[in-house]
Amino acid sequence: MFFSFTLLLKPLGIEIFFVTSTVLLLLNVLYKAYSMAYLDELTKIPSRRMLREDLMKIGNKYTLAMIDIDFFKKFNDTYGHDIGDDVLKLVARCLEKVTGGGKAYRYGGEEFTIVFPKKGMDEVMPHLEELRKRVSKEMYLYKTKNTKGIVSTKSLSVTISIGIAESKDSKERSEAVLKAADKALYKAKQKGRNCVSK
Repeated sequence: MFFSFTLLLKPLGIEIFFVTSTVLLLLNVLYKAYSMAYLDELTKIPSRRMLREDLMKIGNKYTLAMIDIDFFKKFNDTYGHDIGDDVLKLVARCLEKVTGGGKAYRYGGEEFTIVFPKKGMDEVMPHLEELRKRVSKEMYLYKTKNTKGIVSTKSLSVTISIGIAESKDSKERSEAVLKAADKALYKAKQKGRNCVSK
């Protein structure tokens, strides 16, 4: 507003200022609406809604990985929801760095999804194995206070289980690939967790 007063004497100065301000405001509103609809509020990675839209336009060949944080409920119950939220953010940051052209999404709760366009299962397996190892090496540091008020730092390690499935033909619906990846994730849990399963 202060800037508009300096333009008062110039022809069209105020009009230009207000049009520019309105355009900037509209762009900000659009960005906020996009963020609310397509980015997960906690982890800041794409949400399940964006996953669905991306799968509708992905093409025939892709591999999808379903990822679950091992023993997350027990973890949450033991250390509290704030630390649980921090662990979700830590895992999301690791997933964002996946190699091989994959894109990470928050599926819901402690589950995530990674989509590898135009890649087969054998091509993405080394990238997912590397990701699994990277997550297991990450240490989450948190502070705790004993009964005497002394603060100490402790660390927690987190592991993930991964199930993968591949789109086999153009008629296969993305829901079927998601379901197959979810079954593979269940197999990974049955094998003892902290592993990748087909």
